[in-house]
Amino acid sequence: MPRRMISSVLDGRSLFTASKEMTVRSACRLMTENRIGALLVLENGRIAGIFTERDALNKILSAGLDPDATKVGQVMAGNPQTIGADKPLAHALYMMAEGGFRHVPVVDANGAPLGMVSARDALGQDMIELEREMEHLHELESSIGY
Repeated sequence: MPRRMISSVLDGRSLFTASKEMTVRSACRLMTENRIGALLVLENGRIAGIFTERDALNKILSAGLDPDATKVGQVMAGNPQTIGADKPLAHALYMMAEGGFRHVPVVDANGAPLGMVSARDALGQDMIELEREMEHLHELESSIGY
């Protein structure tokens, strides 16, 4: 896992974004439909912020705000830390651990948004490797008659 590059994690992924004017409900629907936990909030093609499922829970639901009347720009985290696609995933995970967040926007050399990595990306690879090991163990057990 430490050698996986962010560019390989992003391969084949779509970039999902929101505007500051999008309602929280619309943003939550977009995240639900695409099974993602965060959206990049763009303004003039640049990252203005990030809106996450935690924002929806902590800043909207728990606070009793109306998701149909509240705009993403009111509750997003502004100016999030970003990372380049040429960095190892481990670097992004370190940023998340140090900063206490679960998503890091990925940008190109000019700061244009490319995608997002999350703590789940590391877990996903670990799960794939665990499944392979379990399958291999099952094959070994089957071949010796357990």
